[in-house]
Amino acid sequence: MASITIRNLDDAVKRNLRKQAAEHGRSLEAEAREILSQNVHSSSSPIPKTGLDLFRGIRDVVEKYGGVELEIPPRTPGRAVNLYEDAREFRRAVPAKRPAKRRK
Repeated sequence: MASITIRNLDDAVKRNLRKQAAEHGRSLEAEAREILSQNVHSSSSPIPKTGLDLFRGIRDVVEKYGGVELEIPPRTPGRAVNLYEDAREFRRAVPAKRPAKRRK
């Protein structure tokens, strides 16, 4: 079995751990082992939150007040896009090539 050393433990923590160990009829070391074992085995990685979790939380709050009715605006045709003219704005200027340096 492995061993660990815990340095710089607050005196109050050690005192409270000793009391807790006495209440459970264990030694200080056995109590620390039990606490570590319980916490390592019981706390698996939390399930990551998703966008759906966010949606459900908001929905739970809004439903208390009768929900919200949003007006959906009518669809309109999009503007005409000229890909060649509009793209000029986003093209970067290509710097002129410098002549290659010759080695001596």
